[in-house]
Amino acid sequence: MSNRISAVGAYAPRFRITAEAFEEAWGQFQASGIEEKAVPGADEDALTMAVAAAKRALAADGSEGDAVEYLAFASTTPPLAEGELTSRLGAALGVPETATRRFRGGSTRAGTSALVDAVTADLDGGHALVVAADCPKGHPDDDIDHAAGAGAAAFVLGDGDDEGATVTDSAEYATPYPGTRFRQAGSERVEGLDVTTYDRAAYREVVTGAVDALDASPDPDAVAIQAPDGKRPYRVAGDLGVDNAAIYDVATVQDLGDTGAASAPLSLATALADGVDTTLVVGVGSGAGADALVVESADGGDAVAADLALDGGANLSYAEYLRQRGEVTSGPPDGGGAYVSVPSWKRSIPQRYRLEAGRCVACGALNFPPEGACGDCNERVGREAVELPGTGTVEAVTTISQGGAPPEFAEQQSKSGDFAVAVVAFDGPDGGSVSVPVQATDAEPGSVGVGDSVAAAFRRIYTQEGVTRYGAKVTPAE
Repeated sequence: MSNRISAVGAYAPRFRITAEAFEEAWGQFQASGIEEKAVPGADEDALTMAVAAAKRALAADGSEGDAVEYLAFASTTPPLAEGELTSRLGAALGVPETATRRFRGGSTRAGTSALVDAVTADLDGGHALVVAADCPKGHPDDDIDHAAGAGAAAFVLGDGDDEGATVTDSAEYATPYPGTRFRQAGSERVEGLDVTTYDRAAYREVVTGAVDALDASPDPDAVAIQAPDGKRPYRVAGDLGVDNAAIYDVATVQDLGDTGAASAPLSLATALADGVDTTLVVGVGSGAGADALVVESADGGDAVAADLALDGGANLSYAEYLRQRGEVTSGPPDGGGAYVSVPSWKRSIPQRYRLEAGRCVACGALNFPPEGACGDCNERVGREAVELPGTGTVEAVTTISQGGAPPEFAEQQSKSGDFAVAVVAFDGPDGGSVSVPVQATDAEPGSVGVGDSVAAAFRRIYTQEGVTRYGAKVTPAE
């Protein structure tokens, strides 16, 4: 059995930093072939980017989260070293609690490996959803950090028809090359021995080894290949029998940087969105190993539905870049802050993650949160759970500046600067609206005004007792 890719989604943060900004700060830029790279906001991480990409893939497919039977998440930078992140991802998407879940990590080939796993997943009329998201970080003065970017790609797969794109062949290859790229236990920073010829030899051997292990020699129209920088993929173009354009036309590294486990998946998403007929996909994990996949589209440009959001929206100076990453901030203040226990937060996850409101069975009014007496008729006769579509209009707004943020939000404010808090009239699924206080993100505070249209986004809210609380914020409507 081979499940077919029916839709793809992709997401990258709006912040960008250019090669020129690095050159001004360091006198050089050590990431060849990269013009600019994506930078996660202070309230973004691999999980929030995964949710954004997955929502786009499901929307492109015309599906809901409750149709997902198999959920896979791949990342080398999960926000928790130990913890069931697919449960949070699934909760944000409305995936059933009984869905099969898989996590792939520890290697930048995790994204392609997760896709290979999903191709043969046993589905019973539903969908498989594979999401790869990453935001690697290196030491500020090395080439790994100069290249390190951020992004996510998601794929919806099903077994119900002959449309979409099919993985027609796959193979892998692994051999030990210790020291080429690694992250020590307990560290957030990727390292390498920086032995150039050794690194290139490792990359070339595992790439060609995996491709040679395919059942047949591929003749691809495009190559979606792991890109630790903007130059190394082209060094193996001749070995793969393609010209540089086959790689460049679907590459994202020049605009997003090294996106780790999402690198090859993002290029594949681009190829499928562009209607490429045959794509050779190669995911590489330093140390070293590789996956090779051949993906065939049934009808070219009409084969796979796509919704990619990879454009930037705001350039950072190098100082702002360090601030967003928390390199020059002091962390959360000691003590203080509104205390919300983890059990209490857990009970409110449907409201916080998916904007689940309650419709009063007596008068039909929407209530958020859904507990207590109805805000319109004051009756306590019960609620019908309804999920808000996540679109709305700003009714009131204010700006929180330094010193004005509650202690639990002080760390975010120190990284991102001033932020807006708004009262938003969220649209009901069948008419009507309900007012909800919420933070605004991805916009300068002064640019968010009364009457503006906004859309919900899944983001980090704050961290308390070592547990990051996630929930809905709003961004300017597209």
